[in-house]
Amino acid sequence: MYAVVDIETTGGKYNEEGITEIAIHKFDGHQVVDSFISLVNPEREIQPFVVNLTGINNKMLRNAPKFYEVAKRIIEITTDCILVAHNTSFDYRILRTEFKRLGFEFERKTLCTVELSKKLIPNLESYKLGRLCRTLGIPVTDRHRANGDAIATVKLLQLLLDKDVEKTIIKATVKQELHQKINPKLTAIIEALPTKTGVYYIHKADGEIIYIGKSKNIKKRVNQHFTNTNTKSKKIQLNVATVTYEITGSELVALLKENEEIKRNKPIYNRALKQTIYSQAIYSFIDDKGYLNLKIEKVAGRKNPITTFSNLQSAKSFMFKIVDEYKLCQKLTGLELTKKHCFNYTIKACNGACIQKEATENYNKRVVQVITTNSFENKSFVLIDKGREYDEHSAILIENGIFKGLCFFNLNFQINNIDVLQSLITPMDNNRDIQHIIKNYLRKNKRLKIVNLENS
Repeated sequence: MYAVVDIETTGGKYNEEGITEIAIHKFDGHQVVDSFISLVNPEREIQPFVVNLTGINNKMLRNAPKFYEVAKRIIEITTDCILVAHNTSFDYRILRTEFKRLGFEFERKTLCTVELSKKLIPNLESYKLGRLCRTLGIPVTDRHRANGDAIATVKLLQLLLDKDVEKTIIKATVKQELHQKINPKLTAIIEALPTKTGVYYIHKADGEIIYIGKSKNIKKRVNQHFTNTNTKSKKIQLNVATVTYEITGSELVALLKENEEIKRNKPIYNRALKQTIYSQAIYSFIDDKGYLNLKIEKVAGRKNPITTFSNLQSAKSFMFKIVDEYKLCQKLTGLELTKKHCFNYTIKACNGACIQKEATENYNKRVVQVITTNSFENKSFVLIDKGREYDEHSAILIENGIFKGLCFFNLNFQINNIDVLQSLITPMDNNRDIQHIIKNYLRKNKRLKIVNLENS
């Protein structure tokens, strides 16, 4: 649990500043579960430059509560939380100073979004909150007011959690939170999980991830782990201390994150991923008559497939579908072994490429359409899919045929060029497994929005 805080002060000499406004949002990594926002009477004058910056003046604070009047609420909302701020050293110092004046030692674990941003999004020109939010497409309202900046920091933290594919933040958080409470029973863990699409992480008491999975219904899937009686499930039940999760909204994002994070984190109870999660592919070649043929073959390491499949039956079903859709020849797609014309020619579903009655340029043009539609070699585009909330989408970036990564973005932020995407995207590895996942998803989701980009 995180307590995301932003504080406005009077300005002045070091450790003599007073708080003029405070906003704290209790954030569970997915949503804000509690909030506290208040002006505070600092019982001292505000520096003129601060008044110009924040718009908060002495008159506004005349009837505001003094710090001792809000101190109890601050302790309550931050208890058992990691204190998060953009430049935590400032906000944490101010809070500790105010509590010290009351004779109370205020101590919390802290997390700084400036430091995290520099680590997870390197080489940006500026890491100031306003500039960073503009770069990342995070909407900010009431800049230099506590609540506006705190809400922006919550959204920034969520983006940083997305980018932390090695899960160092989550592991540290789990370790601390479990140290503070008794390990919950399996039923209690299940009750706390959502019924939404996403990725889940099963942890031991020291925070180590022992299993990663994805599901359209996280609660249902984890419940299966906890009720199954196979050897792996029994080991998970014996070692689990808690389960964390990431809602993705998009099944494609869940598939990509699961694949990437299993390889990075190597959980002990995940079966070792096979080198390929598919076995069949469609390749193309030109025969001695000049016709462009399609053929189903086992995946070959150095060959570049048009698209791939988990099994032979799926590949054949797809081939039959495109033969009908594009009026292709069954013989030239390997579906019918014959020295004469194919069966479809007799029912006028084939134009006769099998016996050279159709011109090669006409037939090959349709085959090229199939290849172009199902292969993204040398293409640059963004797949737009569901987000985690109603006002959000997910974006999967393909640049020059290479998968670069994914991100979430607000609906009012335009995704239309690669330069803007570079800072938003969580970089991920491109490999054959990833290519298969994306191509397979595209085949099954024809209405997926695609934004074409200029090749860089």
